[in-house]
This record gives sequence, structure tokens and C-alpha cells, in this order.
Amino acid sequence: MSDSNLILKRARKFNLLALCLWSVLVSACATYQAEVHKSRQFLRENPAKAAELLKEKALAEGKDQLVYLLDYATALQTAKLYEESNKYYLIADRMAEVKDYHSISKQLTSIVVNEEMVQYKGDDYEKVLINAMLAINFLCLGDLDGALVETRRLIEKLEHYRVDGKKPYEQNHFATYLGALIWESDRKWDDAYISFEKTYKLNPDIPYLKEDLIRAALRAQRGDTAKKWEKEFGIKRKKQWFNKNQGELVLIHLQGWGPRKRPNPKWHRIPTLRGVPSYTKAAQLEVVGVGKEDTQKIYNLEKVAIKTLDDQYAPLIAKRIAAVAAKEVLADQVRQKNEALGALLGFAMHAVDRADLRQWSTLPESFGIAKMRLKPGKYKIRARGLNAAGEPNDEVSPEMEVVVRKGKKTFVSFRTFQ
Repeated sequence: MSDSNLILKRARKFNLLALCLWSVLVSACATYQAEVHKSRQFLRENPAKAAELLKEKALAEGKDQLVYLLDYATALQTAKLYEESNKYYLIADRMAEVKDYHSISKQLTSIVVNEEMVQYKGDDYEKVLINAMLAINFLCLGDLDGALVETRRLIEKLEHYRVDGKKPYEQNHFATYLGALIWESDRKWDDAYISFEKTYKLNPDIPYLKEDLIRAALRAQRGDTAKKWEKEFGIKRKKQWFNKNQGELVLIHLQGWGPRKRPNPKWHRIPTLRGVPSYTKAAQLEVVGVGKEDTQKIYNLEKVAIKTLDDQYAPLIAKRIAAVAAKEVLADQVRQKNEALGALLGFAMHAVDRADLRQWSTLPESFGIAKMRLKPGKYKIRARGLNAAGEPNDEVSPEMEVVVRKGKKTFVSFRTFQ
């Protein structure tokens, strides 16, 4: 054998050995869930610290940047650093909308190694919630124009999903309900009615919606429609709905933790979602010296996330079965020339084929709303968590002062974790 052929043969063996060693190293790396575990622990008591722990990975370019950006922006939002949070939600929004393109080499790597080697693009329900979270930030900053921009983006995305034949549950009714409140605040009565009606079609079980539909129809000068709703719901219009000398205080409640991805016990190469137990079930808005109002649950993200993954199982399983076959073929080709090396390569490739556990893991389990009509003025308010029996627990916001203006809505947010 010539020296050049010998060198080439040794180089090929070295490359295969390097691939095996690299694969073993990859398998030893922490999963996404392990990487963010510590920051999630800080999110309730010290969200600024949680953000600090996430920042380096959020700013590092690479296949995982989007998922860390989403968690980082959410930690900043929880710390009430709304402007900084918006900065990174906007970056994440642009990144999530880039054409879903993966190079051939990355696709092949995902088969030989695992799905974590492909760039994370996010699920559709996550992409919609980026704009909802941006809108919440703008509302808490008192920036109605900014919130309206995100409302329009929400409408565009949801319409795009509808045209693409997405599942009905992906038409996020928290987003449409929040959009309706924003349209109302901007006195865009017809737009508000359309959004309330769309929310009702997606989830008719929200108690607020009965009065919302009647009031919005009347303000949009849809008299016949308002009468139809009054008859259907058995509710009469109320004078206070149209009191121009009042404003409205709106609490947006983000409760608990969304479900977590774990390796599926039936097959570790694909993920499953498990709910995170929740003690707090709702929240109570208290205006000191005036009154209290409990939140109504608008949107259960946990159910949507689990349903989304369930619908992805067939293609996920098919791809991983193909990956198992591809690994066997590759290992066999090497085994024919070097049995030990082929066995080592096969072992290494199968050892690293694990479930992709990346997700926007700092999202809440659900979103709720509480609304109170008030005279214009300054008020001291607080929010507290409620258990399943409707009793207050130890999740309480600091007392804060808000200003309610005539004919306007004032928005505040409250995040609970128990």
C-alpha cells in the first residue's frame, strides 16, 4: 500500500473516531431543560437574577438562541423591566419569522445525532404569544400605540394560520380577547366587536364575553346584533357601560408554569409534555377602599401546548425511525471494514439520540383577566393569588398606585408561580 493511501485510510479512521468521541461528548452535554433549571428557580423571588443567568445564552448566536431569547425576555417582563423585555421580544419575533430553512448538513446531522442539532424555530402558538407578551409590556408602559401595533401583528399571524389550515386551537383566543380590549381602549368600536366575536367563537365559556359582546355591538352601532345577544344571554344593557365619566382598570394575570418537556417514557427519542402542578388557580384585583374583582381564566396554554405536541407525534416518530435506520446503515458500512470501530460508532450514535426538550419554558400555564370600572383618579391597588376554593394565598403583589383616566383603560400585570 502506498504511503498516500495509508495516510488517507488513517485519516478516515481518525474522522470516524472523532465523530464517535464528539457524539459521546454531545450526549454528556446538559439538555435545555437542565440549562434553564436554575434561572427558573429564581424567577419568582428574584426575576432580575433569573434574567442575568439567561442573558449570555440569549445573546449568543446559534441554533438555540431563539429559545433563550424568549426565556430572557420573559424574565425581564417578570422583573417589570418592560422596555428591556420588549427589546428582546422584538428580536425573537423577527428571528421566529425568518424562513424555516435548514442546511442539508444540519438535517443530516439531526438524523445522525438528534433533533437538537437543528435550529429552534418555535411552535406556532409560541410565535403568536410573542406579540401578546409585547402587547402586555406596552400596555403596562401606558403605550397604547405600541400595543395596537402588536394587535395588528397578532391579527396578521392568526389570519395567516387560518389560511394555512392550522388547527382551531392554534387561533389563540387570549390574543384575540386582549386585542379586543386594546381596540376598545382606542375607541375602535367595530374592530373591538369583531375581536370579541372571534374570541367567542373560539371559546364561548369566558363569562366576561356575554356583556362584552352586547356592549361592543351597541358601541359599534350594530343594534340588531346587540338585541340578538341580549336575547340569547338573557342580559340587558347597563347604563354604566356608557358612563363617559368613568375609566376601567384591567388586571392581566399570568398564572403558573406551562407544561414541561420530558423524554417520553415509551420512547426516549421523542418528547412528551407534563403539566406542572398549580396551587394558585386565579387572582384577585383589590382597589383599596373601593372593592375587589376576581380574574376570569381566558386561555389555558397548557392544553394548547399538549395538543400541539400530540399532533406532531406522527411526523416526529417517522423521522426518528428513519434516523434509527440511517444509523444502522452507517454503522454497518464501517463495521464491514473495521468491526470494533463500527460497533463503537453505532453505540455512540444511538447513545446521543435523545428527545429535543427545547421550548419556551417560562410561559405561564394560563392567562386571566379582571376588570373594574372606576371614577377617574389615583388608586392604591394590589393583586393576590387565590386557591381552588377562592381563598387568598401568599402570592401577593406589592401595593402600587395607578391613575385611572376618564374613558380610558389602565392595564397592570401580575405573575404567579405556585
